[in-house]
Amino acid sequence: MKFLKQFSIILLISFLGEILHMLIPLPVPASVYGLVLMLGALITGILKLGQVRETAAFLIEIMPVMFIPAGVGLMESWSSLQPVWLPVILITIVTTILVMAVTGKVTQAMIRKEKKDERVSH
Repeated sequence: MKFLKQFSIILLISFLGEILHMLIPLPVPASVYGLVLMLGALITGILKLGQVRETAAFLIEIMPVMFIPAGVGLMESWSSLQPVWLPVILITIVTTILVMAVTGKVTQAMIRKEKKDERVSH
């Protein structure tokens, strides 16, 4: 019964995200609205982590299974993708490296700032 209640809460927040997606004319996916609503509910204390923890952990564990239909869809549309596979692979590699580099630099800057703040406060 606990899992059903937790799953219902997650579905309700996802549904509210769908409603926001229909109401707000921005190119933002409904799932992002749902995630922002969930974050807001958790931060404000409207929703306690314990109210969704077990079901959220379960959904994260089975997440790879959710990508199977997308993978099958890619295989089914290989004839359309075949002419552009090389640019797609190159773009994927370049953007992955770029994201990793920027993330590393930002993390290093934050660590340096934190260390500097600690030295100033002592």
